[in-house]
Amino acid sequence: MSTITAVLAATPSPSPTSTVPDVDVTPGVAGFIAIALVAVVTILLVIDMTRRIRRTRYRSEIRERLEAEANGTADRAATDEPERRAAEDGRADVGDDTERG
Repeated sequence: MSTITAVLAATPSPSPTSTVPDVDVTPGVAGFIAIALVAVVTILLVIDMTRRIRRTRYRSEIRERLEAEANGTADRAATDEPERRAAEDGRADVGDDTERG
């Protein structure tokens, strides 16, 4: 057993030799531009998605409020509902039902 260990320890391991230059392996400028483009498109999509979700939420709140008024069940508590939700959520943008951009 010790002979095998001595032989393995004495045998040098081959050092890796690179036959391909490092310049040919890196993505370079084209790779950087591609990744930067993907990042910019992702950010723009997230911003657009956030706007659409917010707009949908505001429309559903207005629809609920109008349905409550149409049914005659709108009292002061139903009118204060968005302000109460804003206080719970910590939002300060309730009441601005205009569509942005």
